[in-house]
Amino acid sequence: MTAERTDVTDNGPAVRGASYEPHEKLRLPDAPADLDAALRRGEAVAWREPLTIRTYEPGEPSRYPMFLDHRVYQGSSGKVYPLAFTESVSDEATLRDWDAIHLENEYIRLVVLPELGGRIHVGYDKTTGYDFFYRNNVIKPALVGLAGPWISGGVEFNWPQHHRPATYLPVEASIEYDDDGTVTVWCHDHDPFARMSAQHGVRLRADSSVVELAVRLHNRTDERQSFLWWANVAAAVHDDYQSFFPEDVRYVADHARRGLTAFPQADRPYYGVDYPALAQTAPDADRIDWYKNIPVPTSYMIVDSGQDFFGGYDHAAGAGFVHWAERRLSPGKKQWTWGTGPLGQAWDAQLTDGDGPYVELMAGVYTDNQPDFSWLLPGETKVFTQYWYPIPAIGTAHQATPDAAVHVDRDGPLAATFAVTRPHRGALARIVRGGEVLASQNVDIDPGVPFRLEVDVRPDGDGAIAAELLTSAGQLLVRWSPTVVGDGEPWVADEPPAPAAIDSVEELYLTGLHLSQYRHPTRSPLAYWNAGLERDPGDVRINLALADRDYRAGDHVTALGRVETALARLTRRNANPMDAEAFYLQGLVLRRLGRIAEAEQAFGKAGWDGTWAAAAGFALAQSLACRGQNRAALRVLDTLDGVVGHDVRRVALRAILLRRSGVDTDAEAVLLRALEADPLDATIRALAGRPLTDAAGLLLDVALELRNAGALDEALQVLEWTSTAAAAWSGNVRPIAHYVAAAVHEARGDSARAAEERERAQAADLTRCFPFGLDALDALEAALTADPDDAVAHSLIGMLLYAHGRRPEAGAHWERAIALGRVDAVLFRNAALAAYNIRHDDARAWDLYERAVTVAPDDARLRYEQDQLAIRLGRTTSERLRRLRPVEPLVLSRDDLTIEYVKLLIDAGEAGRALEILLTRSFHPWEGGEGQAIAAWDAVLAANGLPQTDPPATLGEARLPYVPPVARHASGETDYFATSLPELLLFARETAED
Repeated sequence: MTAERTDVTDNGPAVRGASYEPHEKLRLPDAPADLDAALRRGEAVAWREPLTIRTYEPGEPSRYPMFLDHRVYQGSSGKVYPLAFTESVSDEATLRDWDAIHLENEYIRLVVLPELGGRIHVGYDKTTGYDFFYRNNVIKPALVGLAGPWISGGVEFNWPQHHRPATYLPVEASIEYDDDGTVTVWCHDHDPFARMSAQHGVRLRADSSVVELAVRLHNRTDERQSFLWWANVAAAVHDDYQSFFPEDVRYVADHARRGLTAFPQADRPYYGVDYPALAQTAPDADRIDWYKNIPVPTSYMIVDSGQDFFGGYDHAAGAGFVHWAERRLSPGKKQWTWGTGPLGQAWDAQLTDGDGPYVELMAGVYTDNQPDFSWLLPGETKVFTQYWYPIPAIGTAHQATPDAAVHVDRDGPLAATFAVTRPHRGALARIVRGGEVLASQNVDIDPGVPFRLEVDVRPDGDGAIAAELLTSAGQLLVRWSPTVVGDGEPWVADEPPAPAAIDSVEELYLTGLHLSQYRHPTRSPLAYWNAGLERDPGDVRINLALADRDYRAGDHVTALGRVETALARLTRRNANPMDAEAFYLQGLVLRRLGRIAEAEQAFGKAGWDGTWAAAAGFALAQSLACRGQNRAALRVLDTLDGVVGHDVRRVALRAILLRRSGVDTDAEAVLLRALEADPLDATIRALAGRPLTDAAGLLLDVALELRNAGALDEALQVLEWTSTAAAAWSGNVRPIAHYVAAAVHEARGDSARAAEERERAQAADLTRCFPFGLDALDALEAALTADPDDAVAHSLIGMLLYAHGRRPEAGAHWERAIALGRVDAVLFRNAALAAYNIRHDDARAWDLYERAVTVAPDDARLRYEQDQLAIRLGRTTSERLRRLRPVEPLVLSRDDLTIEYVKLLIDAGEAGRALEILLTRSFHPWEGGEGQAIAAWDAVLAANGLPQTDPPATLGEARLPYVPPVARHASGETDYFATSLPELLLFARETAED
């Protein structure tokens, strides 16, 4: 790849309200010689070749676990543990070679970046020379992502929440060719939270301008999991860019449907902007389908459309794109923009070196709002497909299919302009009314070349009028007819009342379920569920919801009691209930308690219910396999295959059982078929002896799957690989791998090897080792049973329990590790959080932070957190300044601590020094955190007796011209519908009721 210096504004209209310096524009390499012949034949090709891209590297992730329970992020929980949190981005760019996969056919050119979540970075229409996806010519992250860095441009695939946890993490990728000239780039993502699996395949076909995305979401865990999926598509914008949605869209909604306005003409204030008032002074200023009319950061999601398409159109370039997907699965259609105002321009500068503003035209699957989560059952796989294609100069699409799009002019004579995604010879374009053909023409039509048909008729005349395009064989490609919609206004969400104000137990249960399913960051379901049990202690639904919560936290004894309470009522009169979830959950809990025979009975009973048959059957077969009951386990699998949905875990278990039964040929055939269908599945590859990823987190999960199937030798081999894999940004699991291996050896009766593995764990590097999940909990508990004085195990299990909500126990483990003599800044800091938040022991918390700072005096995060604690403990500003002044260079290394320091300088009468800092230092804002640097700037100006002015660009912020939706009320309470309030809320007092 070569980079050529060019002015990007040569490629399109000038960007509104800003001018940008020339910069390096990506020039994409030609296809290799061995693929060029296939490309000339019209086939699609793909190859792997690095791209050298100007890159601003993010800083090293924090070594401290972030327990951000009440962080509001994208309208739901901003919890980031067990991911490490990144808080800085370099101000200096370097040239970096990025792993890139290029796809190309006659019409389209794409680039996929596996090191950045498998995103599409470039989408280029060769027929028009237009980047239909926003091409960011730099990798310039801002602190927008869930775990920190995020980049704009291209297409980001967000799951299981937004923005995708793995957005700045690598994925595995492979290239797949079909005999018909189709090529697919498969990317495999390992969810670092719930350990689910997602694959997306970016596909180009021969003779087609369609970008096809095939997606497989697989829940490889034993628990039901919530998720959402949004494709985040960026489009470069300016005054002449218009987003289009189906003509039956009359209203759009804000996040969580907290607000509503008409569309495309906003009929009420929205995001603080009085659009009807603006329209009084400027015609069409209320049209929010035009980027130029939206001055502030704004989201809107369509409501109640029955159509399958939407997209964006660049009127200056005469080009755009269409997205199409079946509405039955993919109802979500959304636009987001930073807005045209100064704040939007500030964010543009944070995210690019000169490519200007963009909008996001986002497609949601199994979701139509944010946050809006659906469910995946244990072992369930969901598959779906999305389509995008560029359109030439037809205007905005009024109807579209994967085959064609049409724009219909109705201001004068009716004219239909068509665009297709494949070449068609002798296609028939026509305009009809009822059974009468008003105009028609046969035409040879190709992608990138529009065709217009006109007739002197008005669409509101007698009879139903339509414009359509058909193949020469009469197959309909696209058809438009006028849309008739109703007058009703959609519903708007409201905050649920307090538990005491809710009349029914059912409503209490459902409210708690909503808060849990949608991961509400500031309202707990417990208040509602506990209130329900006060009225009806035997309520089945609430007892099972709480049992599931207790089970996931590792509190199995409590969980079992709740399940048994639910089962007592559920089976009092009906031994065979309609829903067998209680039996399945009972089996999970009993298995964790080591009561295997009872667990197998529960799984067997759960299998009577079709909803739970697949999950229960797999769990039963897995348990039987662990006990060496191979034929029995295979019989269970035989009852599932071909009857319930595909679960790759069953394939792996069958191969293991066949090998044990001596039929290796059958086992290899099973694995080969699985690899043909899913070449990136890590467990199948491990069993087949294929090369594995070096991603330690995924390796650990493979080892656990093998262990849980009774394949202990294979599990120990993968655990050994895991323990030597390099620690990554996604976390360091090497110590946990040693503890899991110790538990396996102990179960086999090899106490010497178990002790050796525990010693390796104790000696391992613990940097960013944030254990999570029940298997890690079991391994750490087993380690402490074997050696109650293992300070490393105490330290690690404390982090796990704190993240799982068992905070008093976590604090006790941390204090025990300290008592055993462990000296570690991370341990002291964690114990300080527990002392302040849980035990309300202020003196102990302060002392522990003092010890942490002594161990790591050059750690800026520790200094920031200690200063935040000082504020909560009422320490004077002079005392805080006295502690920070000697380490000013360290203070100035963090944006948040610098802001605090500037305020302290003002209080101390040193406003001149405060102004100097703000004028000479660059800041990196984060989404939703705007305003802090502005407030400091205003305070500094006032303290220096200077008039209020706009801040320098180095502050990374600008003033909002309108008042945005409130995130936090004057009382200090977070608004129920807050979408973004990303403060690092590490210090929050908790009570027993929490």
